[in-house]
Amino acid sequence: MNILIIIATVLISFAIGVPAGMAYRKKIAESKIQGAENEAKRLVESAKKEAENLKKEEIIKAKEEIMNNRKELDQEIKERRGEIQKQESRLIQKEENLEKRAENFEKKEREVEKEIQEIAKQKEELESLHEQEMVELQKIASLTREEAKARLLSEMDKELTAEKASLIREKEQKAKDDAIKNAKEILCYAVQKCAADHSQETTVSIVALPNDEMKGRIIGREGRNIKALETLTGIDLIIDDTPEAVVLSGFDPLRREVAKIALEKLIDDGRIHPAKIEEMVEKAKEEVENTIKEEGERAVLETGVIGLHPDIVKLIGKLKYRTSYGQNVLNHSIEVSNLARIMAEELGLDPKLARRAGLLHDIGKALDHDMEGTHVEIGVEILKKYKENPIVINAVEAHHGDVEPQTLEAVLVQAADAISASRPGARRETLEAYIKRLQNLEEIADSFDGVEKSFAIQAGREVRIVVKPEKISDDKMTILARDVSKRIENEMDYPGQIKVNIIRETRVVDYAK
Repeated sequence: MNILIIIATVLISFAIGVPAGMAYRKKIAESKIQGAENEAKRLVESAKKEAENLKKEEIIKAKEEIMNNRKELDQEIKERRGEIQKQESRLIQKEENLEKRAENFEKKEREVEKEIQEIAKQKEELESLHEQEMVELQKIASLTREEAKARLLSEMDKELTAEKASLIREKEQKAKDDAIKNAKEILCYAVQKCAADHSQETTVSIVALPNDEMKGRIIGREGRNIKALETLTGIDLIIDDTPEAVVLSGFDPLRREVAKIALEKLIDDGRIHPAKIEEMVEKAKEEVENTIKEEGERAVLETGVIGLHPDIVKLIGKLKYRTSYGQNVLNHSIEVSNLARIMAEELGLDPKLARRAGLLHDIGKALDHDMEGTHVEIGVEILKKYKENPIVINAVEAHHGDVEPQTLEAVLVQAADAISASRPGARRETLEAYIKRLQNLEEIADSFDGVEKSFAIQAGREVRIVVKPEKISDDKMTILARDVSKRIENEMDYPGQIKVNIIRETRVVDYAK
């Protein structure tokens, strides 16, 4: 019974306590929510006040910045206005000065005009006096002014022509008598001791192939191999119907040699693709560089020239791949060096200087494709850079007559250069240049008064001129030959020398009936 009462009491207490607890918790939760809402309102109000304050501060800062910018702008405007005012004052001063100068010029111009008028009056007076004197002279001489002038000029022309021709013949004969014998002996001796073979250079090289199938491998898929080789070397490859051969075409012998060596290496290796082509081209360049060095050392050793800078020796070797009128410049330089040395020894001059200048006289041709200027100017610049002997520099500068030779060794280099260039077969010209030179020779000869016909013969080494006998006398022939020679020297470029041969022929025809 007691247990039931206890259980009932507990159940009643529980039934009463749960709703009361729930009501209490609800009140607590509502109070917390109310506090949170109040706190949120307070935070919002605080944030609004802070935002308002920040806004006011930014507005104040912006206003201050605007005021500062306005002050700077006003200051800059003031400075510019000051500069403009200064410039205006300068311009006003210049205008005043120009006005003053203009006034001075006008005064001087008026003075000059007065002087000119006075001079003109004096000139008219002198002319009238001169005419009166001429009239008196004509009365005394019984000749008009034109007749007297023509007679005087005719007589003077005859006398001067005869004297000039006689003087030229006398001097030429004397010079020939004194020099021709020794010159012939020295030149013949030098040429005989320095006989050389000459090979004609071309602008193409031919590479032999083991078979025609190699042409396709050289071309490659879609032409990539041949394009790579042409791009890396700068040389055109011509692959045509020629059996087992590829033609390399290019005007630069150095590049053509690199392309030839690279292609030969690729053919021997058998692996032909762009990467391998690039590798072989680099190896070919190294091989050509070594060849250039070896050829330079060979030339120095062959000529006996010592003490040259290694860079100059390398440039000498580079001449192996340079041609002039088809003549190999390295062989030409070696030959000029030997000829100059031989002639210097015969004349008792310094053979070391002569052979050194002869070897270096065309050194500029190693770089004339890469630098501006003639090969003479480039050569002189190079030799000055490496502090070469001034006598050698003068010989190099004078070997084409750009400056006067200062030593006999320089003259010998000129002679040796002409001998080497004028050997039969030493040089060649293109057909167009050759024909143009012949035409220029005949045009120069025909331009002189009294010339009937002219003929360029001996491959342009001689021009024969037939003159009209009634216009050109024997004395005038000598002067005409000299005038034609001088004009050819001034207007034409040619290897060796050109002989001017004047022919005057008088014919009398009669018939026996």
